[in-house]
Amino acid sequence: MEQTSQTDTSILPLESAKPARLAPALPASSAEKANMIIHYYRGEMGRMTSWRDRIDRTTNWSMTVVAGLLSVSLSTPSSHHGVVLFAMLLVSVFLLIEARRYRFFDVYRARVRQLERHYFSQALCPQAELKPDWAEAIAASLRKPVFLMAYREALFRRIRRNYIWMYLILLLAWALKISSPKLQQGEAPEEFVGSLWQLVGHADLGPLHGGFVLALVGAFYLALLFAVLYRKPKDGEIAHGEVHV
Repeated sequence: MEQTSQTDTSILPLESAKPARLAPALPASSAEKANMIIHYYRGEMGRMTSWRDRIDRTTNWSMTVVAGLLSVSLSTPSSHHGVVLFAMLLVSVFLLIEARRYRFFDVYRARVRQLERHYFSQALCPQAELKPDWAEAIAASLRKPVFLMAYREALFRRIRRNYIWMYLILLLAWALKISSPKLQQGEAPEEFVGSLWQLVGHADLGPLHGGFVLALVGAFYLALLFAVLYRKPKDGEIAHGEVHV
């Protein structure tokens, strides 16, 4: 019994055998702080670039879809005009994905711009309007990351910057498809429709009447027009220069 008790007391728990972990020491001198900011800036630039690349990918996919489906729709009269409407639907899906990615990109871009405007610009050419509390916004974002813009605002920005042009191309192609009998199967080889009712007939989509399809497409493009013309008061990085995504 005595030997067993001696053996038990000689065995220590695994946790107590390891030294206690200490938090990394905070930079104490100005040189250490400058070194830390430089490395942090490089890290945020890397994350911002990564999310920017994701945004470009969805835009490239959308352009590929537009080019591919338009070539299918306009190449032969046997192709239905619904192919162009399907392209609008796919582009809208890519737009929704890109707006979500844009919100993440905006978080990291804001941190990078805070450093560029308030730290690096002052280091290169000091000015009197330096805000002493400029780093508080970055610290708050690091402690509790939150989106800086609403999903609708991100959606509207991507429409204004890129997607409105793709939608306009699709609209022109769809209008050409339903207004030209040459591009309709079994129609006379005429350049344009002769009446409004013929145009409505060409716009039929399965069980949906052509008038309803025209109204639906018109309402969709009115919503796009609202997104393009809608402007909020300039804030954030838009108020500090013209170069922004």
